[in-house]
Amino acid sequence: MSEICGKCGLPTEICACELIKREETTKINVYATKKKFGKLVTVVEGIEEKDMDKLAKELKRKLACGGSTKEGMILLQGDHLSRIKQHLVNAGYVPEHIIFSSRR
Repeated sequence: MSEICGKCGLPTEICACELIKREETTKINVYATKKKFGKLVTVVEGIEEKDMDKLAKELKRKLACGGSTKEGMILLQGDHLSRIKQHLVNAGYVPEHIIFSSRR
């Protein structure tokens, strides 16, 4: 017999806690800005600290770029605004919570 999740009440095999948590998450801000020497950097803010390193690694691999995590932000080298939303949705984030700002 399978165990029951204490949060959502579903069997642990089909537990929906992680999905529910992502749906209730705060807004994810995405923008491009210029850094040192005029280089463009795509910044993703609003991701939880514990998920940040894993998501940064996945985004760097899928977008074929370098990057890092710093002070609650994921920094990706280059301008990836046109492609990043689909990758965030594929990672399980709600499209309505992804906001593109015009910070430069």
